[in-house]
Amino acid sequence: MGLDINTKKLKKNAFRVSKQRGIGASRIRVPGGYLNAEVLGMVQEIAQTYGNGYVHLTTRQGFEIEGIRFEDMDEINKKLQPIIEMLDINQEKPGCGYPASGTRNISACIGNNVCPFANYNTAELAKKIEKAVFPHDLHFKIALTGCSNDCAKARMHDFGIIGQTMPQYDPSRCISCQACMKGCKSLSVDALRMENYKIIRDEEKCIGCGVCVTKCPTRALTRSKKKYYKLTIMGRTGKRNPRLGEDFLVWADAENIIKIIQNTYAFVDKYISPDAPARKEHIGYIIDRVGFEEYKKWALEGVELMPETIMKNNIYWGGIHFDR
Repeated sequence: MGLDINTKKLKKNAFRVSKQRGIGASRIRVPGGYLNAEVLGMVQEIAQTYGNGYVHLTTRQGFEIEGIRFEDMDEINKKLQPIIEMLDINQEKPGCGYPASGTRNISACIGNNVCPFANYNTAELAKKIEKAVFPHDLHFKIALTGCSNDCAKARMHDFGIIGQTMPQYDPSRCISCQACMKGCKSLSVDALRMENYKIIRDEEKCIGCGVCVTKCPTRALTRSKKKYYKLTIMGRTGKRNPRLGEDFLVWADAENIIKIIQNTYAFVDKYISPDAPARKEHIGYIIDRVGFEEYKKWALEGVELMPETIMKNNIYWGGIHFDR
């Protein structure tokens, strides 16, 4: 008996085609990789009832439930509904699963809920970005990391968001122990020095990692109440030319970053190659072809940068070229 399967429909509905005819996997988004443990039981039920009992934890912090028969797709979408609601994923029509296959699950490190080095709540910002950009069929990859350690490998994504802090110094609490200086020298960029028994921070050199804050025993150095971020763009892996993302904004705020990401969707929609299969062309390739100045016009539409934000005016996207 033949099997009439609309693979375009199932891929758009976030089901993966596998090596075995008629069998695939159901992809489940988990923005920021953060969820209530109750979801795990729901995933288990689907895997044991409709799949082969195995679940793959993806590199993008989602789930792929293996062994799914395509004819069960509609029933599985009904089972996915409480998961989608619990994770607050945007939908066009409840009960019909995920409405797009494009923008990948937004991944994040564990953030300051747990990690002492993280400068912000990564899961919270990941969910804000998720609400702003999903559903969408353009294949963007976005990752968030709490500090410059970059545990989330943010620089390997189209957009990388790296947490920063503007260290606040209270000289009245400083005991001149130099723990902050030693930490910055051994673990970061050596941006601190001591003059007249007071700590001086080289503002141009400082990357806002917060190591000095974690090393200070008297809280003479603390994190700024205002949250700051570094936005990197055009990172990628892949066959032809893997490249690390380059800094676009330093000391930026979350609202402007979200707006720039949204503006980039409009830019890509305008300039993506008509020959791109499944409307899948890397942002960096498009910017290479169109020019960074044109991209910047689109990206900064309606964006008012803060006075302390530093913008890189020209980014030349370099890296390994296996296609040359």
